[in-house]
Amino acid sequence: MEKKLLFVLNPHAGRGAVRESFLDVIDSFVHEGYQVSVHTSQYAGELIDYIAAHGGEYDLLVSSGGDGTLNETVNGLMHCDHPPLLCYIPAGTVNDFASSLGIPKDMTKAAALVTEGVPFDCDIGRFGEKYFSYVAAFGAFTDVSYQTPQQTKQVFGKLAYIAEGIKRLPNLSPYHVRIRSGEQVLEGDYLYGMVSNSTSVAGLKLSEDHIYLNDGLFEVLLVRQPRNMAEQQAILNGLLKRETVPDLLTVFRTAKLEVESQEPLAWTLDGEFGGDVEKVEIENCQGAIRILVSPNAGIPAE
Repeated sequence: MEKKLLFVLNPHAGRGAVRESFLDVIDSFVHEGYQVSVHTSQYAGELIDYIAAHGGEYDLLVSSGGDGTLNETVNGLMHCDHPPLLCYIPAGTVNDFASSLGIPKDMTKAAALVTEGVPFDCDIGRFGEKYFSYVAAFGAFTDVSYQTPQQTKQVFGKLAYIAEGIKRLPNLSPYHVRIRSGEQVLEGDYLYGMVSNSTSVAGLKLSEDHIYLNDGLFEVLLVRQPRNMAEQQAILNGLLKRETVPDLLTVFRTAKLEVESQEPLAWTLDGEFGGDVEKVEIENCQGAIRILVSPNAGIPAE
């Protein structure tokens, strides 16, 4: 019986790399005996409904695009009654999720995972009624990725994010939030907050020590506003070492937390706008998505 494959893609992701490899990738799927159906992203959020409605009809779902495309794919799969196995072909500007899972950035090599890859049960985050693949964040610079013009991203790549972020430096201000988890309650003025399941965020490699992608736990990071250059350096050192800095940088792990602010707080989910909310529950859905990875990817896993 012929296997059925659904190939969803964002032809505009990154520098449009998916267009250059499109025919070769599809040919490789057909060569491996798959009956291939193709669906291109028509507008923001469209893939969520399409995958939720049709994903269960296929043996394998291949998604190609940037982190935003992957976010829509994950949201669609989480609403599938019978979600298929996922193969991700990164084609965006940063591709943090692919970096964490050791998925090749070369599209042809990533497509080869359809036959050479091994399934990995990866944790997924739930943010209220939405889902994210690797990070939910608020505060400084979190809107840079989705407010940077697509054309600028395509021309300058990661430098576009850095340039856009530098523009914001003079106007940064903290947010007063309360965080409740099963382990503790925290309250204060924070410049930045991040809930992640990743070894790479915004293209920056994080320490992989004790970060596992299938342990059912998030890594939470909270940054208070530095008052001087010495505190800025202390925060930077703490970030590099992934260590708590008293009164400045808080790092902990948890499976579930609630974040409440005094006013609507803008969040980003996997680099895309996640909404303005005053209170949200964030939960780790352990092993919720089965994805193909390289047999020698070296994924941090328990």
